[in-house]
Amino acid sequence: MNASPKPSKVVVIGGGIFGVSTSVHLARLGISTVLVNDGPLANGASGRSLAWLNSARKRSDAYHRLRLAGIDRYRTLAARYPDASWLRFDGGLTWDADDAGNEIAEMFDHECALGYHAQWFAPEDVAGVTPGIDADAVTPQGAIFNPGEGWVDLPSLIDVLAREFTSLGGEIVTDAGSATVEVEGARVCGVTAADGRRWDAESILLAAGAAVPAIVAETGQEIKDATPVALLVRTKPVRHPLKAVLNTPRVAIRPTPNGGFALDSAWSEEEVGFKPDGSYDVRQSTLDGLLREASKVLEGNPVLEIEDYGVGPKPIPGDGEPVFGELPSIWGYFVAFSHSGATLGLIAGELLADEIATGRRHPLLADFRPERFSPPEG
Repeated sequence: MNASPKPSKVVVIGGGIFGVSTSVHLARLGISTVLVNDGPLANGASGRSLAWLNSARKRSDAYHRLRLAGIDRYRTLAARYPDASWLRFDGGLTWDADDAGNEIAEMFDHECALGYHAQWFAPEDVAGVTPGIDADAVTPQGAIFNPGEGWVDLPSLIDVLAREFTSLGGEIVTDAGSATVEVEGARVCGVTAADGRRWDAESILLAAGAAVPAIVAETGQEIKDATPVALLVRTKPVRHPLKAVLNTPRVAIRPTPNGGFALDSAWSEEEVGFKPDGSYDVRQSTLDGLLREASKVLEGNPVLEIEDYGVGPKPIPGDGEPVFGELPSIWGYFVAFSHSGATLGLIAGELLADEIATGRRHPLLADFRPERFSPPEG
């Protein structure tokens, strides 16, 4: 089912990259748009994302194509802001643990077969292509360098897009608390904030991060959810030559606009606990351990200090694939729910805005529709 073409009023719920990107694309199309967020912009997963721009390793063909389109849009943006400290394309370097699960050779062959730019280097040659690496930390199987990869600081990008959005006449409502989507019959009709403010809408986009499945469930529909907890640590600025994104067995690292590093890992996220009041329990030993693991892989093994950290849910659909598009049986109710928010942020906003404006489904999103979670009729 498609929404009516060219709605006169759209409300977007969510101030992360999907919500802000879609909003600015709608405004560029001349559609009156209100963006409503529960707190300040980028207060959710977009504010604690490693934000590595890539399509490395294995995934479905459709997902790979969408990610490549996403990277393409960032390259266009980088040409527009060539000196931006918050968007860089200095490549990505990956190596696996020295054990039976090491897939570097297999991944290199796979990426080359796709035409995804990949180079395989022995440990002693790595520092020559990506300065800032401690070669002793690279496992004997070597590492893959992907020259076309990069990183983005999402809060900075969101700020740039939000300023354009408001300059085009868009309205941003922050600190609105939880928002309720109003459905009348088989179509959306508006959005109400926790404080009682209401906005009429012919179409809405729900881009509320990890809250999307629960909000959609209020309609009786389902989006399967596999959302874990994410922990991102940002270090204080440090003089260091590393420019590439690093993905290593014990830590992932990327530079930050202020000269520090952003760090995350699977093991550190698993150590996050919950306090009796439901808040997150992040142990100092976990933070210190992440700093140590980062120091081990960096040239000179610098002493790293924490500037701040973010912890909270990392939106991941139940089957690992993105969820984009209109809900079945509810006219004008669109959703955006996905991992890889950074890589997909610009392209998803562009395609969703086009679908909302025209009612035409884009083929790049064909495999990612929310109806895949709906039971077959009959």
